[in-house]
Amino acid sequence: MKRERFWTKSYGQEIKDVDPKLFETSTVDLYRQTIAKNAKIPAYIFMGVPFTFAEFDRLTNQFANMLIANGLKKGDVVGINLPNVPAYPIAWLGTLKAGCVVTGISPLLSTDEMEHQLRDSEAKALVTLDVLFAFRVVGIAPKLPKLKVVVAGSVVDFLPKIKQFLAKKLKKVPTGPVTPLAGKTVYTVMDVLKKGAFPDTDPAVKTGPDDTAMLMYTGGTTGVPKGAILTHRNNVAEILVTTRYMQWDTVQDRVLSAFPMFHIAGMAFNEISLYNGWTQILLPDPRNTDYICDMLKKYKPFLIANVPSLYHMLMANPRFKTLDHSNLQQCISAAAPFPVESQKELESTIGKNKLIELYGMTETTAVCVMNPLKGQHKLGTIGLPLPNTDIKLVEPGTGNDVDLGQPGEFCIKCPNLMGAYYKKPEETRLAFDGEGYFHTGDVMVQDKDGYLTIVDRTKDMIIVSGFKVFSKKVEDILAKHPAVEMIATIGLPDPKRPGSELVKAYMTVVSGYDYGGDEDRLKAEVLALAKDKLAPYEVPKEIEIRKELPLTSVGKLDKKQLRKNP
Repeated sequence: MKRERFWTKSYGQEIKDVDPKLFETSTVDLYRQTIAKNAKIPAYIFMGVPFTFAEFDRLTNQFANMLIANGLKKGDVVGINLPNVPAYPIAWLGTLKAGCVVTGISPLLSTDEMEHQLRDSEAKALVTLDVLFAFRVVGIAPKLPKLKVVVAGSVVDFLPKIKQFLAKKLKKVPTGPVTPLAGKTVYTVMDVLKKGAFPDTDPAVKTGPDDTAMLMYTGGTTGVPKGAILTHRNNVAEILVTTRYMQWDTVQDRVLSAFPMFHIAGMAFNEISLYNGWTQILLPDPRNTDYICDMLKKYKPFLIANVPSLYHMLMANPRFKTLDHSNLQQCISAAAPFPVESQKELESTIGKNKLIELYGMTETTAVCVMNPLKGQHKLGTIGLPLPNTDIKLVEPGTGNDVDLGQPGEFCIKCPNLMGAYYKKPEETRLAFDGEGYFHTGDVMVQDKDGYLTIVDRTKDMIIVSGFKVFSKKVEDILAKHPAVEMIATIGLPDPKRPGSELVKAYMTVVSGYDYGGDEDRLKAEVLALAKDKLAPYEVPKEIEIRKELPLTSVGKLDKKQLRKNP
C-alpha cells in the first residue's frame, strides 16, 4: 500500500529525494573527491595535533596494505575496539580500502561480551588499546582461532614524544604490555603506521554497492546484541540523504561529537563529516566535561552532537554556561529520549532553535528521522522522516495502521536500511513484514504536520491492570520537578495482581539542589507532581533516589540493568 509522504510540506523548503543512482558506489569511492579537494586542511584534530586529509589518506592506505600483506581478503571482518583516537578512523577507512568489513567493538564491553562479538562476527583482525590487549585479549585470543592479526595502540599515540612520556610516567592514561600471541601476528599501531612499514599507496581493491561495509551490533539494551549487515549502498545513502536534508554540503567548519565511533551514531557522524570536508575534534573521553569545554572554547565548532545524558553533564558544569556559543549553529541530540524541560534549559544556554533532536538505529545506518533545518523545530519531537524514506505506524500485535495522533509501532523502509541480521535468518524474518517495512519496536505518535514523538519501546511499555503506561510520558512529567536530573521508569510485577505491573521510578538529583537530605520529603514532592499531571494508573508506586543511573557504553539509560537490579 502506497502511503503519502505528507510530512515533506513541513521541511520548510523543497527537498527532493536523492537520485538512487547516486547510491550505486562504494564508501571509499565516495571519499576520493572529498579527500583530494580538502587535502591541506585538517580532517581530525586530536589533543591539539592536526591530521590533514592528505595525511589521513596516506595512513589509511598503509593500514589497508598491512591487512592485505597479512592475508586478509575482501569480506573479512576487522574489529575496532578503541575510543575516539586517531587510530579509529585510520583503521576504519583502511579496512574499507582493503575491501574488508568493519565491526565496532565498545572498549566498555566485558571480556565475555567482547569475545562473543569477535566470535560471532568471525573477525580475522582486531585493533585495540594496549591496556585492553593486556587485560582482555591475551585471555581470549586462544579461544578465537579465526583471529589472525592483532594491532594494539595507546591513547597517546600520535602526540609529541614528550607528551607521551609524561602521560605514561604520570599515569594519566592506563597502559599495558603488548606481547606475542601464539598463532597470531601482533603489531603496535605505530609499527603499522611508521613511514615505510607498508606501502602508502591506495591498494585499489574494488568494492561495490552490494558489498558489506560494516557489521554493526545493536546495543543489546533489550536482548543479546545482533550484527546488522550494512552495505556500501546503505552507507552512501545515509551520507547523501542526511547531507541533502540538512544542506551540510554548503558548510565547511569544525565539528565536535562525543558519540563514540564504535557506535553507529558516532560512525555516521564521522562519515558525514569526512564527506563534507569538516574538521573533527576528537574526544577520547566523552565524560570529561572540562576537556569538552576546553575544546568548545578553543575551536568554537559550528555543530556538536551528544547523547542527552552528556548534555545533562555539561549543563551541570558551570564552565559550559560561561562559554561563547555564538558560532554554534546546530546542537544535535540523539540515541535516547531528552526531556523537554532539559531541552529548554540547554537552549537557554546555547541559544533558541539550535537544538535538533533526531532518531536513528543501527539497522538504518543511523539517521532516518530528524527535525528540519528550515522548518519548525518542535522540542520534544524527533522531527520528520528524511527524504527517500517511507514509514507507517501500526498497532502492535495486529499490524493495522493507526490514525494520526494515536500511538503505534514505527515501521520504516529506506535505502539506508539493512537487509538482514548476520547469521540470524529467523530474527531477520520477524523484523520485516510482507510490505518490506522494518518493525523498529519503538512506539511513536505522528501529528498532523508529520512530526514524530517517541512514547516508548514496545518492550518498555508498562501494563497496569490492562492499561498501557508509556514510560516516556511519565518521565517527561517527573522531569519537570526542579530536583530531577535524570529519570527512568520500569514496570515491576504486581504481587497483588498476577499479569499486571507496578510503575517504579528511579531518579538522580540535580547537583547543588538543596532538599536538606530529606529523601522522603523529596519523593513526596515528585509524587505529588505525578498525581497532579498523570492518570492514577500512571503514577509510580515507588521512587528510588540514586547517586547515578546505569548507562550503556554510549550514554543511554540502561533499563535492562535496572530490571536486573531493581
